[in-house]
Amino acid sequence: MPALAEAPEGGDDTVIRIPGLPPITIPPGVRAQQNAPPYPDKSLGLPKGKDTVAAAPAPPPPTAEMRLADLYARLARAKDQDEAQGIAGALERQWLFTTSDTASLIMTRALGAMQKPDLPLAQELLDKLVILEPQWAEAWNKRATVRFLADDYAGSMEDISHVLALDPRHFGALMGMGTILQRSGNDKRALEAYRRAHEVYPALDNVKRVIDQLAPEVDGRDI
Repeated sequence: MPALAEAPEGGDDTVIRIPGLPPITIPPGVRAQQNAPPYPDKSLGLPKGKDTVAAAPAPPPPTAEMRLADLYARLARAKDQDEAQGIAGALERQWLFTTSDTASLIMTRALGAMQKPDLPLAQELLDKLVILEPQWAEAWNKRATVRFLADDYAGSMEDISHVLALDPRHFGALMGMGTILQRSGNDKRALEAYRRAHEVYPALDNVKRVIDQLAPEVDGRDI
């Protein structure tokens, strides 16, 4: 049987009368809430007739691999050298990122030894670091640099291979590989390494100059 709603004389309350039950009085504020639409903000475009909508879960924070991929993509499409240098700097900082406080401390000490320079101490520290964090590409890259500075080209190339296995777009390692190969007289493979570095970092001027110098001789020799 239908309920009857009426407003009593001299008052704003609504009284609902249902036969067989005592009258139910609803104050104006409650009545307004009842009459309000479920979604007062029409700009949200939410479906009608729904009183609750589950909130979308927050996206997970980006991983180190995701940040690297984003930076490399931005570096490849940088519009000018200034933008590219800024992105390259962010990449170099990301290369040094680690979640291990111990590894971070050893890396800091190794970098300090490289700056002095104290190459034996730097290599001793980095020897420990690549054992502690073998999946950290930059640990291998820094040891490759130390070995290169100590004229240990074979050892440097060995470390570079670890870097590129973990991060194939590490343009620093690619440049180092090209330099060692060129000094060893292997211009063809050096040119391949430089071209890979240029694909990753098109705005890197010095690698473009080396490619322009090597390409006519190497490519002409292959014809």
